[in-house]
Amino acid sequence: MLEISYRKDCLEAGCDEAGRGCLAGPVFAAAVILPADYHHPLLNDSKQMTDKQRREVREHICANALAWAVAEVSAEEIDRINILKASFEAMQRAVERLSIRPDHLLIDGNRFYPRLDIPFRCEVKGDGRFANIAAASVLAKTFRDDYMAALAKQHPEYGWERNAGYPTRAHREAIARCGLTPHHRLSFIHDKDQLTLF
Repeated sequence: MLEISYRKDCLEAGCDEAGRGCLAGPVFAAAVILPADYHHPLLNDSKQMTDKQRREVREHICANALAWAVAEVSAEEIDRINILKASFEAMQRAVERLSIRPDHLLIDGNRFYPRLDIPFRCEVKGDGRFANIAAASVLAKTFRDDYMAALAKQHPEYGWERNAGYPTRAHREAIARCGLTPHHRLSFIHDKDQLTLF
């Protein structure tokens, strides 16, 4: 059973990202403030859910959250500032888009570099322990998947509607065969630790 939030005495936004390890596309993040009595039996870390479950839960979150927002940082920005900073920036953009300013942020992970003047706490594997982070993980994942599926219509050879930009064999082979698009993260592809993928 997930706890709703870490701080029960204030409005807390759970924050999580999706697409950090991809070779193409933006990194997405979501921020969600849930009501104290929120419950959905399928809500969990989005990686533990099927796509159908994520879609059902996303609809419920969007209808019942006190506030929610999604934001992204482009592949170009990722190349410029690095993926860690881009993930943090996406989370902060999502928080800024909330219709309610939270009193506290609960961040999935072990570190966070804030530029917003809002207290925060990091929780490793928080998406499997706190409902507000799990909700953020579901929104970030599904909105990013939708974005990549739409992008795949412009570049069907890479199979982004199936791999969402992750470095699957089919995606790597398509890069070798067809080259790169403006949506690929050059810093990932040209990194010495990534070169073995191609």
